[in-house]
Amino acid sequence: MFERFTEDGRAVVEGAVAQAGRLGDGRVEESHVLLALLEREGSRGSFALAALGLSAARREAVVRALAEARRRGGLSRADADALSGLGIDLSRIVHRVEETHGQGALAGTRRRLSGRRPFSRGAKELVVESLRVALGHHDRHIGDEHLLLALTTRPGVPAEVLADHGVTYESLTRVLYGDGEAKAG
Repeated sequence: MFERFTEDGRAVVEGAVAQAGRLGDGRVEESHVLLALLEREGSRGSFALAALGLSAARREAVVRALAEARRRGGLSRADADALSGLGIDLSRIVHRVEETHGQGALAGTRRRLSGRRPFSRGAKELVVESLRVALGHHDRHIGDEHLLLALTTRPGVPAEVLADHGVTYESLTRVLYGDGEAKAG
């Protein structure tokens, strides 16, 4: 399937693998794909993010939000709210676990010293969804913009963090495919 990726799409996938390596994770997650997308410059995806106001300073806020979710064991705010509704204070649990086991103990990292980093089920599903998105827009290849669009369609932390910054499937589609406005090209 990798042959269906544009140069920018391949760079994001490779960047996601590198992000997982930098964070010491044994597998590539959807959040690594988002981090790789945030690093891109001069691509359709980076143009769309900039057009939606996700400047370099605001990108740092996205990185911090992803790090905070990682600290919570990958749980989104919606997950935390659901637990709160059951009387479970997630921040208190995180604090107590970190007191005992150290900062970031819930991050769930599996250290891998060498070799390939497999993609998690969610990351694999993201790649498949990006193909669906590309085909749905009559594009023959998967670019970084399709990975970005696919991230916004899936439940979880990356979509939640993007939406907090005004980046949704609808807003991206408007910028990328237009309705009389400037299009990413």
